[in-house]
Amino acid sequence: MEATHTATVIQPPTFDADLIARYDVNGPRYTSYPTAPHFRNDFGAAELREAIRESNEEPIPRPLSVYVHVPFCMSPCFYCGCNRVITRDVGKADRYLERLYREIGLIAPLFDRDRPVRQLHFGGGTPNFLDIERMRELMQSLGRHFSMERGREREYGIELDPRFADGDYVRELGELGFNRVSVGIQDFDPAVQQAVNRIQSVAQTAAVLNAAREAGFASTSVDLIYGLPLQTVAGFDRTLTEVIALSPDRVAVYGYAHLPEMFKAQRQLDASLLPDAATRLALLGRALERLTGAGYVYIGMDHFAKANDELAQAQRAGHLQRNFQGYSTHGDCDIVGLGVSAIGRIGDCYSQNVRDLPGYYAALDAGHLPVARGLRLSEDDLIRRAAIGELMCQGTLDRDAFGARHRLDFDVYFADAMVRLEQLEADGLVTLEGPRIVTTSRGRLLLRIIAMCFDAYLDAGAPPTRYSRAI
Repeated sequence: MEATHTATVIQPPTFDADLIARYDVNGPRYTSYPTAPHFRNDFGAAELREAIRESNEEPIPRPLSVYVHVPFCMSPCFYCGCNRVITRDVGKADRYLERLYREIGLIAPLFDRDRPVRQLHFGGGTPNFLDIERMRELMQSLGRHFSMERGREREYGIELDPRFADGDYVRELGELGFNRVSVGIQDFDPAVQQAVNRIQSVAQTAAVLNAAREAGFASTSVDLIYGLPLQTVAGFDRTLTEVIALSPDRVAVYGYAHLPEMFKAQRQLDASLLPDAATRLALLGRALERLTGAGYVYIGMDHFAKANDELAQAQRAGHLQRNFQGYSTHGDCDIVGLGVSAIGRIGDCYSQNVRDLPGYYAALDAGHLPVARGLRLSEDDLIRRAAIGELMCQGTLDRDAFGARHRLDFDVYFADAMVRLEQLEADGLVTLEGPRIVTTSRGRLLLRIIAMCFDAYLDAGAPPTRYSRAI
């Protein structure tokens, strides 16, 4: 998404429970715009090849960001909504890697070789389902086919489940070039862990984070979830105490989205044990209080970072952007999605691979890129993506400057959005200060609601139930 390149002072958020409760509706997370439900089935491999060709012919081709999806997990976490396959058969990794190497061999030659891979992210599933030998083989394959950045400017991250990774594994990852690690915690409370089928100790988590630091990783981050069965404010407070003691560089605090009709694993949860709306809000409020009190800066949405972290620095400088991994300091990259269900973004196009393993394997066995759907953005999509990106990343937008950049009269082009914003202004989420739309401290926790004013794909007056709740 378009960066503003304007330094800005962003107000810390104010937790207003009544206001948040009033606006806690379903809405997109805006890691893309248009969002994934609007991708089209008539966008396939040919369209992706054309998008890559066009991107190579840009006056200054963008660097690359490679996302690798590893779908396997040893055991199910009942809250999970990710695309994953539960198995303890490590042989399935070999069958998957065989196809993944075919995909790499098909797509990498389409990019000019001098385009460096500045960002790499392994997600899942559980990427450390791959043992270190398989991981080394995969990194070697990427290195043969892409120009992998080896300098300090690279950002090579991996999501780890500390129940299945030790210090030696993490140090080996450092040798392979990884320099960022993200660890799922969710909650350290034993009762909550039992309810969601994820038993994980503080010691296991600390071992991975400490090994990453010792290996020279540039950043460590952890994920928490509020709204899980049996969570209480007191129990979550104890988890926050442990997290603050672990001192990760970044903390993500996600609201649990209970969608059992979409995610089979969630049917294992007892919905009667989920916290009520008031408790759910109180959990978020406690996280905000404890993390900001410990010196973390609220970046936006679910993300917190230490004040000296690159995310916080990028936001202050006006360079923060958003992509499918959330907030990013490398939003200017073209994203190459590898693996089952992976999403990419090349130029003005999005693409997504086949979401099931049989379909993914069949496409590659036939020698085809496994593209299932995608979208080429219209001029209106690009304009709205830019507006939403500025608000999501900087919390402010200068209508005059934006209009000049895009050669439009902002208030005319976004007439419907301005009407919606006037209601948000009346409720204290934004202020309209001359030409500037400014998110207030009370509105910072409701960025999705503000961004939704500019979304042309949402049905007017109807809740977008395909998305998670805003809080």
